[in-house]
Amino acid sequence: MEQKKRAERNRTLTILPQEEEVLKKNIETLETVSRSKDFINKTVNANLMDVLPLIPDGFANLIIIDPPYNLTKDFNGMKFNAMKDKNYEAYLDSWLPLVCKKLSPVGSLYLCGDWKCTSSLQRALEKNLTVINRITWQREKGRGARQNWKNGMEDIWFAVKNPADYYFNVDAVKIKRKVIAPYKIDGKPKDWDEGEDGNFRLTYPSNFWDDISIPFWSMSENTDHPTQKSEKLYAKLILASSRPGDIVFDPFLGSGTASVVAKKLGRNYCGIELNYEYCMFAAKRLLMAGDNKEIQGYRDGIFWERNSQLSSRR
Repeated sequence: MEQKKRAERNRTLTILPQEEEVLKKNIETLETVSRSKDFINKTVNANLMDVLPLIPDGFANLIIIDPPYNLTKDFNGMKFNAMKDKNYEAYLDSWLPLVCKKLSPVGSLYLCGDWKCTSSLQRALEKNLTVINRITWQREKGRGARQNWKNGMEDIWFAVKNPADYYFNVDAVKIKRKVIAPYKIDGKPKDWDEGEDGNFRLTYPSNFWDDISIPFWSMSENTDHPTQKSEKLYAKLILASSRPGDIVFDPFLGSGTASVVAKKLGRNYCGIELNYEYCMFAAKRLLMAGDNKEIQGYRDGIFWERNSQLSSRR
């Protein structure tokens, strides 16, 4: 694989020539999964439409999908072109119903998008599942514009097969925030904790998240994937909507974030990705996750607010 020149402090993940043979052994192909029919804890380098018929229906407890948005984008030489909304919805309809069949009867699904494609995602999703909510999260990156508002938000649609029976653990995704104006009753903290490191309050998350950092060059989880999601973002989804030992399935795996976070949090995983180089990134990150379970911004079972020094303190 081609090695790119980088600044000395740039920690973006790279694949060294001496690593390639080892990493290849951790990547499945259409041929190997066709023979084994084993998809647990696998990274499959193949076309999604070829692999889906091989996966049993009801296979996954949780599905996380970060598909190509309706934007012109180059994914390591594989170009996705923006199209009219009706054509993009037809594209979604070509694979989303098949993916939804792989969800367990009490499973949950999260579908990522931006402002331009989010209405198309909702319409496509409602044909197959029951939409429960829409999460909007604030991202740091985004180009400024003189004649428009900077695009600093993305959406994640939350849907389930059975709205009367699905798993959701809100206690697993509490946020620890610094208390700006501590309030006491009879000299005792009211709904907050007083400690040597400061005053903090545990809060339940809403459907607007402003504590997410996008992976960038100084973070060890960062890769050359152009739309990589952060481990902290996916950790919230996985902890809230799956149990330890459950199967997390990502049909557009990219550089492997969903599988990596699933492994770090004690879940099983399965990811499909067409691009070979991205599969190599995923394979390397999964190997690294065997030794390092750390997720930036998540510590001791608590999510810390963004830029909190305590969130990364060991």
